[in-house]
Amino acid sequence: GIKEKLAELELEMARTQKNKATEGHLGILKSKIAKLRTQLLEPEKGPGSEATGFEVVKYGDARIALIGFPSVGKSTALSLLTGTESEAANYEFTTLTCIPGIIHYKGTKMQLLDLPGIIEGAANGKGRGRQVIAVAKSADLVLMMLDATKPDAHRAVLEEELESTGIRLNVEPPDIYFRKKKTGGIKFNS
Repeated sequence: GIKEKLAELELEMARTQKNKATEGHLGILKSKIAKLRTQLLEPEKGPGSEATGFEVVKYGDARIALIGFPSVGKSTALSLLTGTESEAANYEFTTLTCIPGIIHYKGTKMQLLDLPGIIEGAANGKGRGRQVIAVAKSADLVLMMLDATKPDAHRAVLEEELESTGIRLNVEPPDIYFRKKKTGGIKFNS
């Protein structure tokens, strides 16, 4: 698969001497490696693959993503809070796509997203994990749903999966500002 091709190309790059004569060849190898890495990050798009259901248009004043392991009550919470019908059953992976609902609260509209359950290794692509986490990244608030009957280790695993993809949990956003330079242009400070 893709990982094997990637390993082969990286090995070939390591074996190739760097000099003026091999610059072109190394550039081609780097290009191939970059393409393979983007293919690893993107979901498969071909006949028979289901890549629909995750592209939900942002709506309302805020976006909240319900994320957690399978069968922890995300669909039930969505149905109770929004009135949207989201199938809930006694087996895992009932929800296979992103299901949106709207919460009306004091004149605001908040979009609540019921995401499929993620499993350990989701950040590496297990169980459509990359697609689920990509939707969570676009949310204003990530609400982690946990099963109270399961060990506390589930929370640590879920936090690790989210933080490894760049979602910062319980951290204030950095104070970033910019100012116009006297000579033209913009300077960013954080």
